[in-house]
Amino acid sequence: MGKRRFSGLEVTLLVLFLLMSVAAVTLIILYLTGEPGVIKDDTAAVVPQCPTIPLAERVDCFPDGSASKRMCEQRGCCWSPLDERNVPWCFFSTNHGYTVESVERPTPYVMNARLKRMAAPSLFGADIDELSFHAEMQSHNRLRFKITDAHKQRFEVPHEHVSIPSTHPSSPISNTLEITHKPFGLTVRRKENKKVLFDTSMGPLVFADQYLQLSARLPSNNIYGLGEHVHRNYRHDTNWKTWPIFTRDAFPNGDTHNLYGHYPFFLCLEDESGKSFGVFLMNSNAMEVTLQPAPAVTYRTIGGVLDFYILFGDTPEQVVQEFLLLIGRPVIPPYWSLGFQLSRWDYGSLHEVKETVERNRAVGLPYDVQYTDIDYMEDKKDFTYDKVKFTELPQFADYLHEKGQRYILILDPAIATSKMVGNASYGSYDRGTEKNAWVTESDGKTPLLGEVWPGETVFPDYTSQNCIDWWVDEYDRFFKEVKHDALWIDMNEVANFKKGSTKGCADNNLNYPPYAPKVLDGVLYSKTLCMDAKQAWGNHYDVHSLYGYSMVLATEQALRRAFGGNRTLMLTRSSFPGVGKYAGHWLGDNAANWNDIKWAIPGMLEFSLFGVPYIGADICGFFDNTSEELCRRWMQVGAFYPFSRNHNAQGYKPQDPAVFGPDSELVKSSKHYLNIRYTLLPYLYTLFYKAHTVGETVVRPVMHEFYSDSNTWSVDRQFLWGKHLLITPVLDPGVETVRAYVPDAAWYDYETMERVTARKQHVSMHLPSDKLGLHIRGGAILPTQEPAVTTTYSRRNPMGLIVALDDNNQAAGELFWDDGDSRETVETGNHIHYKFSVAQEVLTMQVTHADYRDPKNLTFENITVLGVPHPVTSVSVTHHNTITFLSAANIQYNTAKKVLFLRGLSLSLGETYLVKWDQTEAEYQRFDCHPEEHADEAKCRARGCIWEPAQLDRVPWCFYPKDYGYTAATVTETDSGMTFDITRNRKHRSSNRPGSPDIDTLRVEIRYHSGHMLQFKIWDPAVKRYEVPVPLSVPSTPETDEGKRLYRVLVTKQPFGIQVIRKSTGTKIWDSSVPGFTFSDMFIQVSTRLSSHYVYGFGETEHATYRHDLNYHTWGMFSKDQPPGYKMNCYGVHPFHMGLENTAHAHGVLLLNSNAMDVTFQLTPALTYRTIGGILDFYMVLGPTPELVVQEYTALIGRPVLPAYWSLGFQLCRYGYANDQEIADLYRDMRDARIPYDVQYADIDYMDRQLNFVLDPEFNGLPALVDHMRGEGMRFIFILDPAISGNETRPYPAFDRGIEEDVFIKWPKELDDGIVWGKVWPDYPNVTVDESLDWDTQVKLYRSYAAFPDFFRNSTAKWWHREIKEFYEKTMKFDGIWIDMNEPASFVHGTVGERCLGLPSLEKPPYMPPLDSPDLGLNHKTLCMNSQQFLSDGTPVRHYDVHSLYGWSHTKPTYDALLNVTGSRGVVVTRSTYPSSGKWAGHWLGDNDAKWDQLYKSIIGMMEFSLFGISYTGADICGFFNKAEYEMCLRWMQLGAFYPFSRNHNGKGNPRQDPVAWNSTFADASRDVLNIRYTLLPYLYTLMFEAHAKGSTVVRPLLHEFINERATWGIHKQFLWGPALLITPALEQGAIAVDGYVPDTRWYDYHTAKDVGVRGKVVSMPTPLDHINLHIRGGHILPWQKPENNTHYRQVRRNPLGLIVALSDNGTAQGSFFWDDGEGIDTYEKGEYLLTSFAATPNSLSSRVDHDGLAPADRLTLGEVKVWGAGSIQIREVNLTDGAGTQHRLIPRHNLDTQELIVDAIAVAVRVDQPFTMEWGTGV
Repeated sequence: MGKRRFSGLEVTLLVLFLLMSVAAVTLIILYLTGEPGVIKDDTAAVVPQCPTIPLAERVDCFPDGSASKRMCEQRGCCWSPLDERNVPWCFFSTNHGYTVESVERPTPYVMNARLKRMAAPSLFGADIDELSFHAEMQSHNRLRFKITDAHKQRFEVPHEHVSIPSTHPSSPISNTLEITHKPFGLTVRRKENKKVLFDTSMGPLVFADQYLQLSARLPSNNIYGLGEHVHRNYRHDTNWKTWPIFTRDAFPNGDTHNLYGHYPFFLCLEDESGKSFGVFLMNSNAMEVTLQPAPAVTYRTIGGVLDFYILFGDTPEQVVQEFLLLIGRPVIPPYWSLGFQLSRWDYGSLHEVKETVERNRAVGLPYDVQYTDIDYMEDKKDFTYDKVKFTELPQFADYLHEKGQRYILILDPAIATSKMVGNASYGSYDRGTEKNAWVTESDGKTPLLGEVWPGETVFPDYTSQNCIDWWVDEYDRFFKEVKHDALWIDMNEVANFKKGSTKGCADNNLNYPPYAPKVLDGVLYSKTLCMDAKQAWGNHYDVHSLYGYSMVLATEQALRRAFGGNRTLMLTRSSFPGVGKYAGHWLGDNAANWNDIKWAIPGMLEFSLFGVPYIGADICGFFDNTSEELCRRWMQVGAFYPFSRNHNAQGYKPQDPAVFGPDSELVKSSKHYLNIRYTLLPYLYTLFYKAHTVGETVVRPVMHEFYSDSNTWSVDRQFLWGKHLLITPVLDPGVETVRAYVPDAAWYDYETMERVTARKQHVSMHLPSDKLGLHIRGGAILPTQEPAVTTTYSRRNPMGLIVALDDNNQAAGELFWDDGDSRETVETGNHIHYKFSVAQEVLTMQVTHADYRDPKNLTFENITVLGVPHPVTSVSVTHHNTITFLSAANIQYNTAKKVLFLRGLSLSLGETYLVKWDQTEAEYQRFDCHPEEHADEAKCRARGCIWEPAQLDRVPWCFYPKDYGYTAATVTETDSGMTFDITRNRKHRSSNRPGSPDIDTLRVEIRYHSGHMLQFKIWDPAVKRYEVPVPLSVPSTPETDEGKRLYRVLVTKQPFGIQVIRKSTGTKIWDSSVPGFTFSDMFIQVSTRLSSHYVYGFGETEHATYRHDLNYHTWGMFSKDQPPGYKMNCYGVHPFHMGLENTAHAHGVLLLNSNAMDVTFQLTPALTYRTIGGILDFYMVLGPTPELVVQEYTALIGRPVLPAYWSLGFQLCRYGYANDQEIADLYRDMRDARIPYDVQYADIDYMDRQLNFVLDPEFNGLPALVDHMRGEGMRFIFILDPAISGNETRPYPAFDRGIEEDVFIKWPKELDDGIVWGKVWPDYPNVTVDESLDWDTQVKLYRSYAAFPDFFRNSTAKWWHREIKEFYEKTMKFDGIWIDMNEPASFVHGTVGERCLGLPSLEKPPYMPPLDSPDLGLNHKTLCMNSQQFLSDGTPVRHYDVHSLYGWSHTKPTYDALLNVTGSRGVVVTRSTYPSSGKWAGHWLGDNDAKWDQLYKSIIGMMEFSLFGISYTGADICGFFNKAEYEMCLRWMQLGAFYPFSRNHNGKGNPRQDPVAWNSTFADASRDVLNIRYTLLPYLYTLMFEAHAKGSTVVRPLLHEFINERATWGIHKQFLWGPALLITPALEQGAIAVDGYVPDTRWYDYHTAKDVGVRGKVVSMPTPLDHINLHIRGGHILPWQKPENNTHYRQVRRNPLGLIVALSDNGTAQGSFFWDDGEGIDTYEKGEYLLTSFAATPNSLSSRVDHDGLAPADRLTLGEVKVWGAGSIQIREVNLTDGAGTQHRLIPRHNLDTQELIVDAIAVAVRVDQPFTMEWGTGV
C-alpha cells in the first residue's frame, strides 16, 4: 500500500487547528502574566445601556469607520442607523468610562482623584485600568486638569515656557470645577454666573495606551481655532467636522487635512456678553478633534496624556492674553521686518535676483527685504552656496544694505549625506555625524536616512544637546561666510520625500497604531520619518509635531550666537504653541487662486489666537501663474499682512510688482497701499509691543472688538489691525463692490478722511480695481511716519498722528519706539512709550517712558484730526508750561470732511505736549446775504452785510448781521392765532436788488387750524400781491383749545421770527428768529433752523439720496421741460418737505408759493427759502409719525385719486412707433408670450404732424386695432400736448374754435392783444422734415407756431372737453389720457423771435434762482413771463406768477373730460404737477436715461411723490433716452413691476425694449415678476383706496413704518408697498446678491413662505438674474387673486380672493380689502364698494364687513388661504364658518418645513362680502 494522502479540506482543518491552539496558549500566557494597569477584555457580561439623547449629542464609538451593527455591539455601543451619514450610527452607551474611586483636596485650589475603568469592551485594546486625575486653579483665569496613568510615566510635552504661576488664584477650585463619580465626568463653570462651559458628562473618558478620548459639551457654536489647517471660515462649522492635528508637509488647498503646525487650542465665545474661554490640550501626539452640533467637541489622541488648560476671559481678547501668558508672549520683530518683502524659489542666479531688486527699486516700490530660497545653495545643501550662479552671495547683503534693504536666506533641517562638488567632503554632515546629531532608527544608533531636496539625507535631532551645539556652530560658521540679516527655516514638520525612511518602516504599533487619526494619507509616517525613530525627547511617535518647535529653540540659540544683541528675525513653517515667542510663520505653499486669497484671512486670525502675530500668506500665490488682477488685489490686502511677502515657486512666471510694468495699475496700487502701510508702521510696531507685553492680537478678528454684535461672529473677509484699523479687501475676480460689515462704531474712510454714515450694518462697499476698504475707528489715535522706500529711510522721517474722534469727541492711542533692532528693549527700558488721549478738544501726548533717544532727533510734524465738527479759531501747544499758538498757516480745516490739519509742529519725540484747539460754531450760523455768484466785499457791504472769509468750505463769506430783518410790533394773540405787523430794521441797507424795493411794513397772521396743523402767512397789507389760487381744505373752525394742540408758537421780536415747538418733546421744529429775513417786491427770503439733519422732499428735482444732504446745497424749483438731472429743476414744483426730529417725531411744511424759488440747506442745520414773487404762506402739519404727516398734508391739499383697477396693470409705450401695424405686432407677441399686459399707449407719432386730435395716415388702422384690443380686455391711452398749431392751411377745429372762444394765452392788452406764440411738436403743413439737421434748425424750418391754452379759464376747460369728446366719438376710443409738455414747454425761448414784450426784469429778475440755464432767463424753453392769463374768476395774472401752475391747471379739465366722455374713471397721467395735482392724476418721473443709476433714483422719486400726495407714480421702465442694456432692462422690469404706475417706455431712435424684444429668458423673467404683481393687485388696489380715503402712502419709505430704527432713516434702495410688502431690488450691474435692511420684526420670504429668521440688520440677499427679493411682514394679511393675461381676461376680477396671513411673533395678523367695480366714478364717495377687515390669531382667521355697497355682479368668494408661520405641529383639520353659520370642513395642507398652512376654500363658495371665521387645529 502507498502512503495515505490528506485531502485539501483535511489540510485546511489541520492548519486552522494549529493556529487556534497557538492563539489559545498565547491568551492564557497574557492572562497569567498581563501588565499591571492594562485591562483585560471582559465583555461577556456587558449589555449596552443606550441613552435617549439628541442626535447632536451622540459621541462616535466607531471613529475608525465602516461600522456595522455587529462590530458596534461588540464594542458595547449603541447601534441606530439614520439616513444622515454625518451623525454617528454607532455611539457610546453609558457602560463605558471610569468611576471615581477617591478624591482629595490638599488645598482649596487643588483637586486630585483616582479613577477606575468601568467594565466594558475595549475599542482598540490596552486600556489603562487606573488613572490619576489632577486639577488645579493656577490663576484667577486658568484651570488645569491632567489625566494620566496612575502607575506608569507617560510621555508629556517638555514645553520650555509653561510653568505654574507663583501666586495663588483668588477663588477656590470648587467654584469652577465639579466632578461626577459614576461615570467620571467633569463640569467646568464660569464662577461668576455658574454657566457651564465644558461638560464631559456627554461621553465617556477613554484612556488606552494608544487611544485617548474625551468629549465635552460647549455653551455655543462660536468656536474658533484648532490647527494647522485651511479653515475656509474663521468660525467653525460644527456639523460633524473632524480635523486631524499632526504636523505635515502638505499643500493648503482647502481640504480638511493636517498642515504644518500643531495647535490643539480653540476659543469659544459664549454669547453677546463677550465672555469667552479657551481650551488648550498640551499634547503633541497625532490627534483629531471632532466638532458636532450639540455643540460639543471630541478629542482623540493616540499617545501622551490628557493635559488640559481652560482659560477664562471676559472678552475673546482676554482669552488670547491668558493663553499667551501660558505658552509665551510673542517676540517683537525687528522694525525692518515690517517692511515689504520679495522672494521666489529658483531665481536661477544672483544676477536674476539683482535684476529683480533693481526693477523694483526703479519703480519706487517700498521694499525692505529680499530673500533667496534653496536655489542659492550648492546642490541644495545647507550651509553652502552655489559658487557658480551665486558667486557674489557673500557680498549680496552689503549690496542691499547700501540702499537700506535686508537679506534673508533659507535653511532646511535635512542634511545631505553626499559629497560636495569635486567630491570634497561636506563638513556640516561630517561634523554632525561626529556629534551624533541625527535622528536614529529604532535601535537608537543608526542614523535614519531619508530623502529631501539634496537627495539622501539625515535629520538633525534638535531635541538633543549635541545636535543643538552642532547646529549653532554650523550656523555661526555659515553666517561668517555669507552675511545676511535673518533666517527662514522650512521643511521642519519634518518633511521627508520617502515614506518613513529609505528602508521603509517596521510593522509595529508605533508605525501602525491601533487607531490612526484622519491624517493626510492615513499613515503617520507618510512624507516624514518612521514613528519608531528615536530622538532625545522620545519616540518620534510622540515628538513628531514638536520637530519644528525644537528646531526653533535650537535656531534661537544659533541666532543669538551670530547676531548677539541684534534682534534679527526667524520665520518657521512648522510650529507648536509657544513658537511665537521666537519666530513668525507664513501660511505655507498656497496657490495663485481666489480661494487662497480668501482663506489667508481665517489663517492669519487663527495664528493671532495661537500667539504667532507675525503672520502672512505668500502674496500672489506660491504655486501656479498668477493673473494681474489676482496679484493686484493680493498686493492690496497683503500690504496689511503683518508679514508682507510676495513669494512664488519654481517654474512659474515672476510676480514681483515691477514685472507688471512701471505704469501698471498693479504697481501704482501696490505703491499706494505699501506707502499707507509704511505710514502706519509706528502703529503696527506698537501693536507688536502690545502683543509682546500684554498678549494682545495684532491682526484681530472683528468679533474680538464687537463681540456684542452677532453679525461680527462670522466676519472673516475683513480684519482689523489692533482695535482701530478695519481692512476690507476685494477677494473675488471681476468685482468692484464688496459686501462689507461696518461694526457699531464711528468709522472714517482712511483715504478720504470722511466719516461713513453706515453703522452696525452690511453695506455694498464700492472698491474699484485700485482700491481696498480701509477705515479708522472713531476713538483711535494712530502714530504715523512719513513713508519711504525702506524702513531704514522712513525711520529718519518726521512722525505724526491721525486722531479719529469717536461719538463723544474722544480718542486714545499709544506709541512704542526703540531702535528697531536691539534685543529686549522692553526689558532693558531702552525705548520710548507714549500714551495719547483726546478729551474736550485737548490732545495729550504723554510720555510714560523715555530712556531711548532717537539719533535722528525725530519730531511730530503733522497731526490730522478726523471728525472735528466745527472749524477751529485757534490752536495752542503747551510744553513745560509754555503755551505757543500756531499761526494760521499751520492750521487747515476741511468743512465738508470735518477734518483738522495741523502742520509744521516740530514736537520732539520723547517730550510731553498738550495740543488744544478751540472750536467755534459761528460759521455754521451764518446766513447767506449774497446767494448769487461772484460775491465780493463791495457787493456784500452794499447790502448792509458782513464780509468775512470762512474757514469752512461752502460757508458764505457774505452774511447778515444778527439783527438784520424785521422787528415785530405789538403781537395780538387770540385763542385761534396771532395777528401783528412787522417793520424792516432800517439800521441796515436795503437788499440792494434794482427793481425790487424792500417792503418796510408787513402783516403776519398765524392761525391754529387744528390740533396738528397751523398756518403762518406774511404779506404786504398796503399793496395786493399775487397769491396762489390753489384751493386748500382747511378746517372751517380753528382749534381754540390750547390743550388739544400738539404745538406751541412763540414770536421773537428782534429780529422777528416764529418758533414752533412740539409740546410733547420741547423740540423746536421751526425757528425763523435768525437774521436775513427779506421781503422785497421780487425777492423774498426767510430762513429757519431745523430740528435735525433729517429732511426729505422738495421737488421736482432728481435727488441722489432720499434724505437731503445739508452741506450747503441749493435746489431750484420752477416747472420746466427738463429731463431728470442733478440740481436740474424739472417738470413739477413741490415746496413741501418732511422733517424728522431726533426724537423720531415727524412734521411737514408747505410753502404755498408758485413763483420761481430755491431752497438752501446748511449744516446749522437750517433751511433758507428764496422766492421771487407772491407772499409767504406756510402750512405746517405735526404728524407726529411720517405716515400721519402725509395723511395730514393730503387732507390739506386733497387726497390722491383712486385710479381705475386696470391702470394697475402693466403698460407699454414708445415714442417712435412707425405705424399701427407695429403696435398690432407687439400686442400679438405679448399675448403669445402670455406676459400680463393691460394698457397700450400711443405717443405723438399717432398724430398727423404731431397735431392734437388729428390721426396720422400711417395710423389709420389704429382705431380698429384699439377696438379689437379693448374687446379682449385691453385698455388704450393716448397722449395730448397742450400746444395747438396755428399755421394750418386747412380747417383745424381745435385751433379755430380756440380762437373763437379766446382760450389761448396772450400778451397784456396794453402791450399787444395777440397770442404769445411758441413752437412745440406740430410741424408746418406740407413740409418734409429733414431729421438729419440740428435741432434748432429743425425748429426754425419745420415747427409751426403754436398757441397755449389758458386752462385757468372756464371757457378753456369747456373747449378742451369738447375737443376730447369729439376725438373719442369720431376718431378713436380710449380709456385714459396722458398729458405731456405742460410745464408748459416750448422749443423757442419766450416766443417766436424770442423777444418778450414788457418788463425785462420779469424774464431776468433781480434775483435769479439757480435753475437750469439761468443766464437765459425764466423764459428759457417756455413762454414769456409777461404773458397774461386769467383765473376762473376773471382775475388777470402774469405767467411770471403762475407758470409752475400750468400743468396743475391742465390736469383737472383733462380729468373731468375723461370721466365725462368715457363714463368711467380711467386715469390721467401728467408730467407737470403742483400740490393737489394728485387729486386728479398720476405722474411719471419724466424722460429718464437708460442708465443703472436711474433705477435707484426712481425709488427716491416715487418716495418723494408719496410725500407730495401723488400715489400713482413710476418711472419709464428701462429708460426713455438711449439704448437699454439687457441686464439693466431686466432688473428694471423687476423693479418696475412694483411701480404703482408700471410702464415700459422708450424714445425715438432707440431699439425696442419691451419684454418680447429680447429673448425667451427675458420674456419668462418678465412674465414671472408681473404675475407676482398681478397676484397682489387686490392688495395694491386696497392701498390705493387707503391713499384716496385716508391719505396713506402706497410706495412707502421704510422709515414710515420703522421710525424707531434709525437705520431706516437713510434707506432709499428698498421700499414698501404699504406697511407689509418689502421690495429689495437689484439695482447694480452684475449683482448676484443685494444688501438689504430687514427691519426689526418678523418677515417671510414671499417666494418660499419661510420666516427669514433675521431682523434689525442688513443681510445679503441672493439675487440671481431671474429673482427679486420680496418679503411679507409678519402681523399682516394681504389679499390676492390668481393672475391672468390682463385684469379683464377671463373676468379675472371674479377669481376667488386668496389671503396671505403672515403671522406675527405672537401669532396674530390684521389686514383689509377694498373692492368695487374697478372703474366706476366716485364709487367710494357714493358708497358703492366693499370694505372688509381680517384678523388672525394663532389658530383662527375671521373677517368683518365694515361697509358693503358692492353690486352683486362684483361679489367675490373666498379662495386659497395661506397661513405663514403656522408652526411645526401638524395641523390636520380646518373648519370654515360662513355668514349664515354653516360650518364647512376643509382639508389643510401643512408644510412643517416652511410652516405654511394652505387651506383651499374655493369649493365651498363662501362670499367675501359676508363675515366668516376659519379655525384650524391638530385634531388631537
